[in-house]
Amino acid sequence: MNILKFAAIDIGSNAIRLIIYYVVEDAKGTIFNKNESYCVLLRLGKESFENGQISEDTIKNLVYTMTAFDRLMKVHEVISYRACATSAMRDAKNNLEIVDEVKEKTGIKIEIISGQEEADFIYANHLFQSLAIERPFLYTDVGGGSTELTLFHHNKAEASTSFKIGTIRLLQNKVSEETWEELKKWIKDNCKGKKNLEIIGSGGNINQLSKMTKSRKTSELDYDVLKDIYQDIKNRTYEERISELGLKPDRADVIEPAAEIFLNVMRWSGAEVVNVPKTGMGDGVIRKLYQEYKMK
Repeated sequence: MNILKFAAIDIGSNAIRLIIYYVVEDAKGTIFNKNESYCVLLRLGKESFENGQISEDTIKNLVYTMTAFDRLMKVHEVISYRACATSAMRDAKNNLEIVDEVKEKTGIKIEIISGQEEADFIYANHLFQSLAIERPFLYTDVGGGSTELTLFHHNKAEASTSFKIGTIRLLQNKVSEETWEELKKWIKDNCKGKKNLEIIGSGGNINQLSKMTKSRKTSELDYDVLKDIYQDIKNRTYEERISELGLKPDRADVIEPAAEIFLNVMRWSGAEVVNVPKTGMGDGVIRKLYQEYKMK
């Protein structure tokens, strides 16, 4: 038996996550075990989308977070990692300066990846192998700064795109009607004629919305159930969402626009169900790291 340890750092617009996998190789095959997961609330998108750059105080907290993650990876004896930054860092005018500062002070190299690269990591999850591969799926990853869409059919990616529609952007009123219309047109053009299409939802918000259903025996959310949850959230104040619904403070505000995005994607695509497999970009990064390791 051989145990290999890999890590992925997902630097999003709303939070920064570290996941550590133990990949077990034996005579029976290869098993990917998610061993540890850490999350730090650091809303890079709040400043990036509002001011066009990230402040010194936030950069300092990013450095502290990366320092902690670096030490955790050392404790776990991680042999390979990737740190990937998405929408908030893409939009920040001082992003390259931040990358240099983090590398100098922590040794961690941050990669600012494109929306297409995010989609590639998503596909690397191989989650479609456990689903009905003859059915079309629209993978929808809703983040703080952007929504990534990838249409899969017959286990192949047919189309992929990224829109600057995210939970933090919506909270800051940074999404125009024109951008919504562009999203609507892309979905309608690419999903036309796709029978029995389902949404595969990704991100912390859809996982939380799934947990809020009365029945937790399924990983699926249908349109009417999601709409009811959305209305319940919308009718409550931020404080009530925390005290009455049990939402965490960093989730209580962004979950409403996230539900709105998913409902729009469902309506425009004609999908009646969101499948919530609880995997994200970081899990795909681990798969890619393992593939690269085996090719050496």
